[in-house]
Amino acid sequence: MIIGEEFLKELKEFGLNSYEAKIWAALLSRGVSTAGELSDIANVPRSRSYDILESLEKKGFIIMKIGKPIKYIAVSPEEVVDRVKKNVQTDAESKIAALKKLEDSDVLSELNLLHNKGVDMVDPTDVTGAIKGQDNIHDQLGLMLKTAEESLIVVTTETGIVRKFTVLERGFKKAAERGVKIEVAAPITDKNKDVVEKIREYATVKDLQHINSRFCIADGKEILFMLMDDAEVHPMYDVGVWINTPFFAEALTQLFQMVWKDLKVKV
Repeated sequence: MIIGEEFLKELKEFGLNSYEAKIWAALLSRGVSTAGELSDIANVPRSRSYDILESLEKKGFIIMKIGKPIKYIAVSPEEVVDRVKKNVQTDAESKIAALKKLEDSDVLSELNLLHNKGVDMVDPTDVTGAIKGQDNIHDQLGLMLKTAEESLIVVTTETGIVRKFTVLERGFKKAAERGVKIEVAAPITDKNKDVVEKIREYATVKDLQHINSRFCIADGKEILFMLMDDAEVHPMYDVGVWINTPFFAEALTQLFQMVWKDLKVKV
């Protein structure tokens, strides 16, 4: 039986490797069959067929028929989908429970201690990263919102303020609830005024015209700045640079404050 590569790729979404996908497809085409027959049909080495069938049985894709010779029965694809969904959900819940347990463990404290000591010893030029794609940039900004203790400055564009709030509203809210002072500067227009009003629940927002810039500063220590105009770059190709450098961050914060005091709270 010849199985197309695209079809095999689709079957791998069930969590199967290529041999498992071939054997399962072969058994589905026969309903009931022996290991030897399936090996020949699927063009899989006979020496591997029993191990593969055992794996499929454990995953709930097939049933071993009692009797001699040993034969295997295919479980319906609809039932398999339900079983796979259940297994994925159970596995995810188990991993989440393990991670929650880790949050309160001494292991996490030790890891944080190692990380903090390591960062203190690192040259600032080494604590720099290029971040590609707006989704990843938003993830980094979300981390800055999560870890900020005192202040967060956000300078963005007319559309950027809408994107950031849409993706990170929960992060803005939680940071504000922790007492973080959030200052946002962006062009305020009819296109984003509704979003601006929502952001004002968590931050001070002022109208920034004639300066097209995109950067964030957290606690006067770390900076995330974007290298491209978001109006001219595809989201996949947007690029940000994250730097952990208190010296530069503090200098940029002072420059921002010089501009900030003259900006208007546009209603």
